[in-house]
Amino acid sequence: MARGSSGIVAGLTAAALAAVGFLAYQASANVPETLAVPSPKATSTAPAAGHAAGHAAGHKDKKEPLAVPADSGAGARVVYALDDRRVWLVDAKGKMLRSFAVMPSSVNPRPGSYKVRSRTGVIKGSDGVPIEHVVLFAVADGGVPVGFSAAQDGSMKSPDPKRKTGGVRMKRADGNAMWAFATVGAKVVVVP
Repeated sequence: MARGSSGIVAGLTAAALAAVGFLAYQASANVPETLAVPSPKATSTAPAAGHAAGHAAGHKDKKEPLAVPADSGAGARVVYALDDRRVWLVDAKGKMLRSFAVMPSSVNPRPGSYKVRSRTGVIKGSDGVPIEHVVLFAVADGGVPVGFSAAQDGSMKSPDPKRKTGGVRMKRADGNAMWAFATVGAKVVVVP
């Protein structure tokens, strides 16, 4: 009996946290411009050295290297740039809400448009690391599921190239933002 009730409590807690995250996002997305605090162009660290230089020139504004890639479509979407190791959260009006660096998985999805397929609050990653806010959106060659997640210890280690894993890691604060933004059915655009 105790085991069943602890499962119920854990489920209710996860549901409550998801609801609070969603409501916080909705509140921040609906603040009138007159009350909104101006946000910086990017909220996290710059892309890893060597990946932004040279690779981004084909699809980004040279004056604003952290601008949303021009070839990423329109409307509300998550944009994931493989070469830049960067993600953007973009609202329905095309305004960047957040941009942050990520650690790519050992297996990447092909460039294209996807939809969030499923979400999991807390689980152990395929690399054995406890992760949270898992947002799955693609299946790569070989049947490897690909999604965004944050390690609970905050790490963003390079994946073991010998293992086929699809976890695109981010910092926990960025994972919280992704979780609030990328609900099931949300558009994810992968660019080179």
